[in-house]
Amino acid sequence: MTARLAAHLVAAGHAVEIWVHRHPAHLPAQESIGGISVRRFEMSLPAGNIGSVSRSPSATLRAMLALSRAARAFKPDLLHVQCFSVNGVYATAISRLLGIPLLVSLQGETLMDDHDIYAHSVLLRMGLRAGVRRARITTGCSQFVLDDAETRFGLAAGTGVVVPNGVDLKESSQPVPLELPFERFILAMGRVVEKKGFDLLIDAFGLLSAAHPDVGLLIGGDGAARADLQRRASELGLSERVVLPGRFTRGHVVWATKRAEAFVLPSRIEPFGIVVLEAMRAATPVIVSSRGGAQEIVRHGTEGLAVDPFDSKALARAIQSVLEDHHAARRRAAAASTRVRDFDWSLITRRYVDLYRQAT
Repeated sequence: MTARLAAHLVAAGHAVEIWVHRHPAHLPAQESIGGISVRRFEMSLPAGNIGSVSRSPSATLRAMLALSRAARAFKPDLLHVQCFSVNGVYATAISRLLGIPLLVSLQGETLMDDHDIYAHSVLLRMGLRAGVRRARITTGCSQFVLDDAETRFGLAAGTGVVVPNGVDLKESSQPVPLELPFERFILAMGRVVEKKGFDLLIDAFGLLSAAHPDVGLLIGGDGAARADLQRRASELGLSERVVLPGRFTRGHVVWATKRAEAFVLPSRIEPFGIVVLEAMRAATPVIVSSRGGAQEIVRHGTEGLAVDPFDSKALARAIQSVLEDHHAARRRAAAASTRVRDFDWSLITRRYVDLYRQAT
């Protein structure tokens, strides 16, 4: 997301550098990627509690000096933090030290981290609270994310601005077919982790699989839960009907979203759901989780269906309705393909530029 925004900003004539944590350590300290300068810094936080800060002052000082030198060389008008983590802690400090305006964009990192880092790190919680206090503007990819920031991280009520994630409406990648044991399929994509709810989708698919023996389930992506999902499919007798091929290339995404009977986002919690935009762009019928921000993109009954993924029967009924009521499904998909134009990266970029002007 950061790379896409930076590319659109550069195309619009703005000077941009991307500053990131240097991980893994063998990556160069600076390089040009796609014509954009990327600087990497050894940014780290003490692993333990507040008391451990005193045990690593030299590393913190080195990072601050390196960031200060970069800021004085590039002379940014504004620091924009995308996905607040250790980067945001240092950006807040540099903003305060050098008087550079700060804009913080929350993309669901406080809700979707695989290890629930914000539940365990006192420093990150304190850092985010300091960041939103320091920021002249705080944005969230959805109102759901901003509400969480108000509840848990001290964002002043009503001050956050929703700026959704974007999608390039003109896809340049060519479709790359996957070899599957079925022609028709339901599609899901994303990091294969517990929060994404793919196990809930497999359970729902099991309820309708007998009624639709020619339909399979394709789950694109990789992650720690992949083996567990394969075992669950086997337990339900669906080993040949549920395929988890691993990470998708861009070509696989293009092919799968165009060919799928429906796209399902079954997340236990979902701040936004960029993959939903991919399916909407392809005019594929979409079903999204009602738990989180995805239903701010897809309005139930208009651009798709919003269902509680924990209700396996309801999720199965929603999928079945798409498979059986083609007219209604296509009507909603057509509305979604119109709605997705609101999320074009050129529009999202202009919204950020307007906020940059306000913040400076």
